[in-house]
Amino acid sequence: MARPLLARAVDAAMDRSLVLGYTTIGLAVRRTLPGWPADPPAGALAGRHVLVTGASSGLGIATVEGLARLGATVHMLVRDEEKGAGVADRLRAVLPGTELLLWRCDVGDLDDVRRFAADFAEEVPELHAIVHNAGVMPPTRTESAQGHELSMAVHVLGPVVMTEALRGPLVGGRVVLVSSGGMYGQALRADDPGYLTGDYSPTTAYARSKRMQVEMGPLLGERWAGDGITVATMHPGWADTPGVQESLPRFRSITRPVLRDDAQGADTSVWLAAVEPAPPTGRFWHDRVERPTSILPTTRPNPDARARAWLWLTEAAGLG
Repeated sequence: MARPLLARAVDAAMDRSLVLGYTTIGLAVRRTLPGWPADPPAGALAGRHVLVTGASSGLGIATVEGLARLGATVHMLVRDEEKGAGVADRLRAVLPGTELLLWRCDVGDLDDVRRFAADFAEEVPELHAIVHNAGVMPPTRTESAQGHELSMAVHVLGPVVMTEALRGPLVGGRVVLVSSGGMYGQALRADDPGYLTGDYSPTTAYARSKRMQVEMGPLLGERWAGDGITVATMHPGWADTPGVQESLPRFRSITRPVLRDDAQGADTSVWLAAVEPAPPTGRFWHDRVERPTSILPTTRPNPDARARAWLWLTEAAGLG
């Protein structure tokens, strides 16, 4: 169903306002607008396997639940197995008969990612989708096991290495990268992906890595298109996640009355994994609608910056 011009205008105005578009207000209003994309039908993912990273808290739990409600066998990738097992047990109690399988991996450690992917591919020959939701915001500059800045390792390198290693089971499938609206405030720092210069800021590092996700999305879509794999990046809006509670307490204290709950934040991730046909590859989404990747001219990367970022990514992730 095509969206009427007025509905598109209202939607875009809320999106630019941030407060209206990113909060629970935005989702509630958009659901009432003509042309709101329909929910996937019941059982849309029956018989299909979906992998969710960062599955033991916040948006990850909501994503697992949303996918399971659509009939998917959900593979929960966590770093803390004990915590993950507790979450899985609680979800099984809420959704009897749900098939949830637990896996352990440190997404920031590329060696561990390759180890996990090899084990996973042996057991799961067909994978419908990966939702790369795992996130981190260290208070000080921290390096991964391979010496990469941790935000970039967890949000960019780990997901790319994991997807690359799972291309066999994922043929014809989907990749969803959970980004952040905060990336709009940062330029693509192809000159300093490791955040080696300047005073380190955890929120800036986080947003830079999310900008990298979004800018690399179309290029990753091209790389994996030969296997029929589509790539989508999305942002969940302002959700009351553990990351916000721990890392942005002042922001949360101001916006708490209108912050989205986890299910609202995960809505578009679940929709992107389940809607048919698969959305076009390489696009950026929020509230089930494609969004621009840049709003400010100062954060719009030029082709040279994008090419340099891609070169860094292919070398750091060992894509060849």
